[in-house]
Amino acid sequence: MQQLIDYLRQHLMIDFQGDLTVGRVRELLAGDDSRDAKALMAKLVAENRVEDMMLVLADCLLEHVQRSLTDDVVREQIRMYVES
Repeated sequence: MQQLIDYLRQHLMIDFQGDLTVGRVRELLAGDDSRDAKALMAKLVAENRVEDMMLVLADCLLEHVQRSLTDDVVREQIRMYVES
């Protein structure tokens, strides 16, 4: 079981559902005058796409998710699958 848990954790992928566009990000950040929001919008407008941002974010989040998925958490999810 431990080898399976290790394999699942190492091969985990994060993907975002939905169709995020520069325009939609602009709508979501409307009214946010923070430096971070302005810098993000400037970069997205210059690139005219959000795909790179989403890939970088997924890569960064992956490390945190993998650490959070303890053996016990994965084992419990497997048990829930078996019992369903």
